[in-house]
Amino acid sequence: MTDRPRVALFVTCLVDLHRPTIGFAAIRLLENAGCQVEVPRAQTCCGQPAYNSGDRATTRDIARTVIDAFSGYDYVVAPSGSCAGMLRHHMPHLFDDDPNTRARADALAAKTHELISFLTDIRGMTEVTAAYAGTATYHDSCSGLRELGVKAQPRTLLASVAGLSLTEMSEPEVCCGFGGTFCVKYPDISTRMVSDKTRDITATGADTILAGDLGCLLNMAGRLRRENSPVHVRHVAEVLANMTGDVPPIGEGR
Repeated sequence: MTDRPRVALFVTCLVDLHRPTIGFAAIRLLENAGCQVEVPRAQTCCGQPAYNSGDRATTRDIARTVIDAFSGYDYVVAPSGSCAGMLRHHMPHLFDDDPNTRARADALAAKTHELISFLTDIRGMTEVTAAYAGTATYHDSCSGLRELGVKAQPRTLLASVAGLSLTEMSEPEVCCGFGGTFCVKYPDISTRMVSDKTRDITATGADTILAGDLGCLLNMAGRLRRENSPVHVRHVAEVLANMTGDVPPIGEGR
């Protein structure tokens, strides 16, 4: 492995469809960290929706495509703890009865990282050159926190953003209620959970909510807009990459 590793960006479905700016922000951050970044064209979904719905056959088919698309790279990085968690912790077990594919899935899992933890834990980044005027609070997404240990890393980098003040929620680690297919299967419970979350966000007095998973951000943005809240919603990578000037917050504008 060279000092300028080849990094494959796992864009994620939600970023590709709803917020490509996050992908461009991830590329900028990775290049600033000294990486050679590529975006494999053959990539597709991580398979989590099918996996969470119990459709193991479809998930295995998707997994084989992902394994093929991301072979040959030094690292695979995703701007999502949820997708990275799927590749690291769940995908290998799909092939417990297939030793050859299991070995390839294990190899992929070992080199897969969530974006912010990769920047700090693997590339040693401790600060960024970025500015954001305002006060933000940070939501710890479930998979990133509980499966990958992402907690201090985004806060470390956010502390270096000029003009940004970070204030904590009373319960930043509590789920926002999205949970992928959970919000579809249990909409009443999900709505109650995200309402509790937006109440916690509002209580901080922050003008911006940040997180590392777009699913959580879309869920919180939708509820905040329904409550006519002035709080802006952004992916942490957009702020760290200094890419907020020309892009409206999530759920606002076009």
